[in-house]
Amino acid sequence: MPELPEVETVRRGLAPWLEGATIKAVTLNRKDLRFPFPEGLKGALEGQRVTHVGRRAKYLLIALSNGKTLLSHLGMTGSWRFAEHPIDKPPRYYEPGTEPRHDHMVWALDHPDHGRSHLIYADPRRFGFIALYDDPADSPYLQDLGPEPLGNHFSAAQMAQAFAGKKAPIKAALLDQRVVAGLGNIYVAEALHRAHILPMVEARTLVTKAGRPKKALDHLTHAIREVLTAAIEVGGSTIRDFRSLEGAGYFQHNFAVYDREGDPCPTPLCKGVVNRIVQSGRSTFYCPVCQRAP
Repeated sequence: MPELPEVETVRRGLAPWLEGATIKAVTLNRKDLRFPFPEGLKGALEGQRVTHVGRRAKYLLIALSNGKTLLSHLGMTGSWRFAEHPIDKPPRYYEPGTEPRHDHMVWALDHPDHGRSHLIYADPRRFGFIALYDDPADSPYLQDLGPEPLGNHFSAAQMAQAFAGKKAPIKAALLDQRVVAGLGNIYVAEALHRAHILPMVEARTLVTKAGRPKKALDHLTHAIREVLTAAIEVGGSTIRDFRSLEGAGYFQHNFAVYDREGDPCPTPLCKGVVNRIVQSGRSTFYCPVCQRAP
């Protein structure tokens, strides 16, 4: 499932070619993805100019000149691509463009600078979905989300407030979208390793009795920002079906612990070996030597 860096990479790939473009025509090749396409979607899009391509957590937000906003969740295999700008490398399991039956929605675009093009949404497994809102604040997917981890409102103090008295493991607490928006299994594992914190310790142990963040929580805040920034810089991770619009996605080559069970810990001077356990039905990777309880 694409996490924040993957979705941000897609957003950055779309924005220069899509912002300012007019949607001349929309073709829907089926009635649904995970959920049915919104009623009246074709009519709401056609003739509109794209004013902004944004992101909130793991969702793409495409704002239109009529005031409506299209929300896109990529699921496990969803992708946006321009027919006129093909990717240069095939993904691991699926190459967009080679299976037209997976092209479920096509926009014919006219851009004042780039001319005409076609934007295609493809999704082999159809776990993604599209929604349309007069006001994105009305979306149930965007309500109650925590701060963006790369935004100004994300801080150790904010996390300390959320973690105070919380007995859940720190990994589970970080995956709670009400605490931090956009984090998933991969980057939580990587951030906890960078901060040298065991993933199974209780979240409340990172907070002082006075409710202030311990030094470990300060380190974790910085680690989250660092790992997300580093992942975005290289186009996210090519895990299963994810690729950026250009076919990039190389952060998996920089994983310290995720999917590295049995490998030596990359922390300098650490003699540990990456371990794997299961938490809430999901794999957790960590070093039992250099990751500790705060």
